[in-house]
Amino acid sequence: MPEVCPKCGLPSDICICKTIEREAQKIRISVEKRRFGKLTTIIEGITNNAKELASQLKQKLACGGTFKNNRIELQGNHKEKLREILVKLGYNEEQIELS
Repeated sequence: MPEVCPKCGLPSDICICKTIEREAQKIRISVEKRRFGKLTTIIEGITNNAKELASQLKQKLACGGTFKNNRIELQGNHKEKLREILVKLGYNEEQIELS
């Protein structure tokens, strides 16, 4: 028996629920100044697999960071690079808002 999606009831290989969820997300990228003048890039609005995405972004950007309070925090200013990386990972450019 093939696995069945709990949301739509279709077999997992033809289910598009995850794609629809990904397209409905609105991602906000901003930069905050922290203690001692350090910059931190904040990514909000990613709901599914955010911890895994945080790990991938830290590797690609060669920086430290964390996932807490439903947002990804990366050390340094990576606003422009993040847009390119998220588009390559399958997110739509219209979903991404830089502030």
